[in-house]
Amino acid sequence: MFTHRQKVDRIAQQLKDRKSNKPVSLKKKAVAHQVPKPGDKRYSDEKIDISDLDKIILIDREKKICIAEPGVTFVDLAKATLRYNLVPTVVPELKTITIGGAVAGCSIESMSYKYGGFHDSCLEYEVITAQGEVLICTPDNEHKLVFQMVHGTFGTLGIISRLKFKLIPAKPFVKVVYEKYFNLEDYQAAIWKHYQDKDVDFMDSIIHSPRLYVLSLANFVEEAPYTHRYDWMRIYYLSTKTRKRDYLKTADYFFRYDKGVTNVNPKSFLGRLFFGKFVNSSLVLRAAEKFHKIIPSSQIPVTLDIFIPFSKASDFMDWYMQEVNFFPLWCVPYHPVRKYEWLSNDFWRKTKDQLFLDLAIYGLKKSGGKNYYKILEDKLLEIRALKTLISTNYYTEPDFWKIWNKKNYDLVKRKTDPQNIFRDLYTKTCKTSQGLGS
Repeated sequence: MFTHRQKVDRIAQQLKDRKSNKPVSLKKKAVAHQVPKPGDKRYSDEKIDISDLDKIILIDREKKICIAEPGVTFVDLAKATLRYNLVPTVVPELKTITIGGAVAGCSIESMSYKYGGFHDSCLEYEVITAQGEVLICTPDNEHKLVFQMVHGTFGTLGIISRLKFKLIPAKPFVKVVYEKYFNLEDYQAAIWKHYQDKDVDFMDSIIHSPRLYVLSLANFVEEAPYTHRYDWMRIYYLSTKTRKRDYLKTADYFFRYDKGVTNVNPKSFLGRLFFGKFVNSSLVLRAAEKFHKIIPSSQIPVTLDIFIPFSKASDFMDWYMQEVNFFPLWCVPYHPVRKYEWLSNDFWRKTKDQLFLDLAIYGLKKSGGKNYYKILEDKLLEIRALKTLISTNYYTEPDFWKIWNKKNYDLVKRKTDPQNIFRDLYTKTCKTSQGLGS
């Protein structure tokens, strides 16, 4: 076993010793939670091995903080913190998402209507630059712009090697109440009221169709008359259509979607009976990674999250039903807690909303020659909305930097990766993933 410092020194030295300026990628223990991209050039990159950065260093019960390495998965983190009746402010839906990945990709979940993303709970990062320099970054020290810009930039500005973040009190169980609405207006009104009142611990929803919106409102509770788990035969998103309430152990609530959110596999009753206990999101992604060379891209369903300003939701949904019309959708209300530095000044000038709706489109089959990614991107640009970059991206470079902040990005890039060995954000997410560029 190596100490954290020894692990960091090894990684830093490997970077210092490199003679080449060719791009590198990171070798991790956990599977990458991104949409499979068969032609991604990163498969053939030289690797920097960070797979042993996967330990929890400290849980401080009194100060309610945790210090951990980036490869810690949320299933392991939640298990460890729940021993002290504490949890992170945001726990993403899949067990093997890592805390480093949650920062790099800005993960959110059903506490995000209050707390923003997981990155918003972070207090300090240790970052290894491309030159092997180790920076301690906080929101108010000399590296404050590095601290802010590593959020949502997918590892292109350096390697986060340690994180310090907040925890909040938790209870053993979660009680969920399902409110059903039959039109978008009433559904939005309910979301806005709960957002203003902050009267529940968790809020997310399933839009089953344009005529059925189910808002899932949940609270920590000390006791439960019964509990359900959704890790075998039961499918959580389907249960929201029929149930009025439910109780889950807290950890089971966090990972109620781990078998898939609205695109659950296996789909058949017999498939779940015989294989459902063993098939999860991590296994599916690991198989796609292993067999990427033989998977036809046409067979990979459209998978992406789009962030719609709350005031634009009605107009967007009218357009969406005409142009895409795919349901169900997972909807997570999300409150950006500040004007993030990685988004452009122009974006913030034209976006006044306090609340966004993250609409997750999972499992849309490609058909009719339609490029749904491009169709949605064009609409999002029109209404000043966002999307995650984990999927296939078709932005032109000028359009891309209308949303992301090139000035801030370049400032940090010159400091942490002047030779561009981690690639720049546009190249990595829009070109390399499609097998284009270097």
